[in-house]
Amino acid sequence: MTTPYPIGTPGQPWGDAEKAAWLSMQKRHRSYATDVLSVIERLRPRFDVVEYGRIEYPPEQYPLLALRSRNWLESLPVVLVTGGVHGYETSGVHGALRFADMHAADYDGRCNILIAPCVCPWGYERIHRWTPHAIDPNRSFKADTQVKECAALMRLVAPLRVLVHLDLHETTDTDETEFGPALAARDGKPHKPSSIPDGFYLVDDSKNPQPEFHAAIIAAVEKVTHIAPPDPQGKVIDSPTVDAGVIRYAFEELGLCAGMTGAKYRTTTEVYPDSPRTNPEECNAAQAAAVCAAINYALDQT
Repeated sequence: MTTPYPIGTPGQPWGDAEKAAWLSMQKRHRSYATDVLSVIERLRPRFDVVEYGRIEYPPEQYPLLALRSRNWLESLPVVLVTGGVHGYETSGVHGALRFADMHAADYDGRCNILIAPCVCPWGYERIHRWTPHAIDPNRSFKADTQVKECAALMRLVAPLRVLVHLDLHETTDTDETEFGPALAARDGKPHKPSSIPDGFYLVDDSKNPQPEFHAAIIAAVEKVTHIAPPDPQGKVIDSPTVDAGVIRYAFEELGLCAGMTGAKYRTTTEVYPDSPRTNPEECNAAQAAAVCAAINYALDQT
């Protein structure tokens, strides 16, 4: 028998009082300015830095910054890299910044690159999945979204014809110990325990599957870190594997960040930083390797 989540009444969705109680429990654990903005400032000589929005949760406010290829050419394909849609997923943020620092220059003159390394700074600072309104931003990339972080990013990319989009994520032990139970409590549903995949995997788009693209990413990443095996039922996070380390979701229907551009080549990456077989540096490197492999594959096809 699972222990009820400490907020709310089992079987009843949260109202304003429960959401306020949840918000009062959220504490700031790290600094977006120190960890992210300072790195962007260091990279400023090599990129155009775009402030595409400013999020205010009084008394705090967060500039939303993106790194853009300095020599942007309208004739070149566009690559979009996003991280920190779930703010607690650390390697999504730092993997995107690592790619910017160590690899983006390799593609000068071959493609335009736009990197939004930390889409949800409030969640980054509190090591949380949701916004302060108890909303999952990675189910909110829809035309009528009420999530300001999602709306700002959608406005930024709307004019672009994106060829490749990688949305960088993690799966952690807290998905099962905290975020899954919180989601069930918020929605007034029973929590269904699940297993956490041990390793890297990818989420393909069920309405636009690109198996060769995903296979190329897996082949590159397995040189850096281990790939998650399926569970005894042949699944990863309750979804059937379609290839080694690959599952599929309906991106646009679910409102996932990876589905917002209609890019031909798009994926959500997932690493497992809590595995005893890896470490934060390896997870960041795996994310950057995934981005490089994705770009290389897409450019080879054009």
